Amino acid sequence: MRCQWAGTDPLMVAYHDDEWGVPVRDDRTLFEYLTLEGAQAGLSWMTILRKREGYRRAFHGFDPEAVARMTGADVDRLVAEPAIVRNRAKILATIANARALLAVREERASFAEHLWSFVDGRPLQPGRLAVGDVPAETPEARAISRDLKRRGFAFVGPTIVYALMQSCGLVNDHVTGCFRYEPLSAR
Repeated sequence: MRCQWAGTDPLMVAYHDDEWGVPVRDDRTLFEYLTLEGAQAGLSWMTILRKREGYRRAFHGFDPEAVARMTGADVDRLVAEPAIVRNRAKILATIANARALLAVREERASFAEHLWSFVDGRPLQPGRLAVGDVPAETPEARAISRDLKRRGFAFVGPTIVYALMQSCGLVNDHVTGCFRYEPLSAR
């Protein structure tokens, strides 16, 4: 069995089967997910998955150093770019988040180390029985959200942060009957 939310679209199924919930400890990949989760606010995840390659091109393969150097002219260009969500606030947030991520790196060994510190370095294993048991946010997500906002990150409310935690494996929210639950609960 697969988590019901994955549906039958091949792109969504591949995302569920191969990526969602797999622990990520790489800053660049975490920045990618942070960007995509923020872009998804108010939209469907399917919309974002379909635009993912456009995001990779627009934001230098999610290289935080390159994104942090982007200028107002880059923002103006991206607002007209149909391959991404053309929302000025979300584009500006991506650039601000790259800069904030680099500041976290200056303080800690990595952005990944910082995020994982909120879950003691190990994925949370809540053991949800059904999709309806999955919350929109948790105390850990609220704590990360507060911390990131304090550090200058944008589009990091607790719901977005919880989605980030799920996608990057800080929490294993595959339902217990899903074939991905067991392999990811052993990490």
